[in-house]
This record gives sequence, C-alpha cells and structure tokens, in this order.
Amino acid sequence: MKNKEINLPPVPAVLLAIISVQCGAAIAKTLFPAIGAAGTASLRIGISALILLLAYRPNLKTITPTQWKIVIPYGLSLGAMNLIFYLAIERIPIGLAVTLEFVGPLLLAIAGSKRLIDYCWVLLAAIGILLIAPWTNDRLDPLGILFALLAGAFWTAYIVLGGKISKIMNGGQAVSTGMLFAAILILPFGFLENGLTNLTPKFFGMGVALALLSSAIPFTLEMKALGQLPPRTFSILMSLEPAAASICAFIFLQEKLNFYEILAVVCVVIASTGSTLTAKR
Repeated sequence: MKNKEINLPPVPAVLLAIISVQCGAAIAKTLFPAIGAAGTASLRIGISALILLLAYRPNLKTITPTQWKIVIPYGLSLGAMNLIFYLAIERIPIGLAVTLEFVGPLLLAIAGSKRLIDYCWVLLAAIGILLIAPWTNDRLDPLGILFALLAGAFWTAYIVLGGKISKIMNGGQAVSTGMLFAAILILPFGFLENGLTNLTPKFFGMGVALALLSSAIPFTLEMKALGQLPPRTFSILMSLEPAAASICAFIFLQEKLNFYEILAVVCVVIASTGSTLTAKR
C-alpha cells in the first residue's frame, strides 16, 4: 500500500504546523527539568526520525548526488536549529528566544523583497515581535541570547534549503531523510548530557507526543508548503510563532495576555495575512 501525502493548501499547512509546534512546546516544558534541553531535543528528533522513516520508507539508494548535496545540510540545519533553540530557552525566557530567533527569517524576508508593500508587512511583523518580547527582563544570559540568534541563522538555512529540496525531491522522502541526519547530529549531545539515561516509560510516551506535535507533523506540513510558497512569504507567515506561543500559554498555562501582547498578536496576524494576499504567484 502506497503512502498518502498530506494534501493541504500551503497557507493552512503552515498555520497548522505553527499550532502543532506550540502544543508540543507545552509538553517539552514538562520534560526539561527531568532530562534537560539536549535530552529533550534528542528524544524529540530521534523519535521523529523513526516515525518518518517508518511512514515514508525512503529508498536511500535512489537519492541522486544533487539531492544528497541539499538534503544532508537541510537535515543538519534542522537538527542544529532545534538543539540550539532548546539550549537558548534554558537560559532566557521563551518569548524572547522566539523573538530573537525570528531575526534570521525576518532578514531573509527583507533581503528577498523589491516591493514597498513587502517592506510594510515585514515592518508590521517586526513591530509585533518587539511588542511581544519581554525586553524588561534585567537578568538576561548573554549565551542564551547568542544561542537564540544562532538558532535563527539555522532557521533561515532550513527555509532556504527546504525550498530547494522540495523542488527536486518528494516532500515525505526529503523530510524523513533530513530528519535522519538531524538525529545523527543531535543524539550524541543527549547522551553527553546524560538526559537520555533518565528516561522512563512515562517520559518516553511524552517524547512520542512531542515528536509528533513538534517535529513529524509540522516539518512535513512545512515541507509541503515550502514547495509552493516563496521563502519570503513563508518567513513572514512564521512570524505568527511568538503570538501563537502567547495564545497557547494562555490556554494551557492560564497566562493572561496584556494590552501590548494583544496588540502584538493583531500586528503579526495582519502582517501574515497581508503578505499572503499580496504575494506574487
């Protein structure tokens, strides 16, 4: 029986991926104290790789040299992005980490634009990000800030490489092969931190849910969208991440949004919707 591809329009696919990631973040937060950042990243990516390899069963022998040259760095950038971001939120608030991480895709959006309207959407998204960031925190870890910015650089690489590989390789095959290399990169860090030695059946079950919500489902959806959306449009759509994080925190953790956070949500939603409506085909 052949595997069925997820068939969603690109914009709903990205939005569903964002919601999935933020639900997974709630699970990751409960795992951090027990198995650490690297252990949580290893569990998430390792299980995700197994799920995707079983689901898509990529034939590595049929991958061409041209495809290998893109899918390997795609997978490594995916793995590095997740590991370094988890290291960042160990040291600084997640809202600030998400905001700083988005600097990478935001710069990509600006670099790829030649129309005034695109700059307007990017500026509006940037205003929303500035409003939602907890800049008043006086006890910021410089290493945490550096990790968040570095994660943003790998996020940018993931967007660019994902767009390229989606045009020359089947989406499911690409994301499952890429996740394999992401796991190869991350797993040693999980063992070095000794986080994986603290695994229990309960934590493993939570890891499966985390892998599905934070990696397997969203990365597959994003791969599908990257093949149909310009990298600039995809980047601005991903500006919903900080707003989605705040909304999920309200739903799952009963954290209320203040006026500036609500204003930030409005800014990024308008920017994301506007960029989608005005994007060139």
